[in-house]
Amino acid sequence: MNASPADQRRLVEVAQLDARIRQADNARKNPPQAARVQELLGRRQELSQELATRLGTRDDLRTELSRIESDVAVVDARAARDAGRLAASTNSKEAQGLESELGALARRKSDLEDAELAVMERLELADAAVAEQEALIAAINAEGAELSAEGKRAVAEATAAFDGATRDRAAIAGGVPADLLALYDRLAVRSAGAAFLRRRTCEGCHMVLAGTDLQVLRQAGENDVVTCPECGCILVRDDESGL
Repeated sequence: MNASPADQRRLVEVAQLDARIRQADNARKNPPQAARVQELLGRRQELSQELATRLGTRDDLRTELSRIESDVAVVDARAARDAGRLAASTNSKEAQGLESELGALARRKSDLEDAELAVMERLELADAAVAEQEALIAAINAEGAELSAEGKRAVAEATAAFDGATRDRAAIAGGVPADLLALYDRLAVRSAGAAFLRRRTCEGCHMVLAGTDLQVLRQAGENDVVTCPECGCILVRDDESGL
């Protein structure tokens, strides 16, 4: 195939824009923040499960404390009732029984108060554990929100770069002969498509060409479309090719 050197150089511009398009497309589909956001989501799930366990423990302690307080109220009510009956009693045997019961109620209340104090101490620790877990989740949520915002900005920038490169590619490719562009498109599937030969090196695969390959290129006319013997892309020659 023959093509003017100018048209061949346009192919390199198309190849460079195609590389930018691929890079921008990958960036908009896979922003750098995405992996960390996924990691944070997994970590938050773990922390949330632990928080649920800690909340359950705290709720159980609150229920236990409420039960003890209810028992104390019952004991106080019975003690008040018995004290009133004792004050009004004129029967020594009845009085003795009431005094005994009041003593038992006092011991019962003391035991309940000791239990109440123990539960309150455990509840204080449970509250602290819940607060600690909630703080960890809040920190992860804050980092996740910041990364998500950064990711959206990165996607917007990549999308703008993708759209701009796509427009530029269409404009430049429109000036390339159809048969030459079709050849480039076929080769670009498995190579850079087109690249300069600079200092005897293909800029598409960065391989230094062998002497026999260079001799073939020296014998080719400037309008001849030649390809890299290493990667197969169209080699565009100029004054810096080293031929």
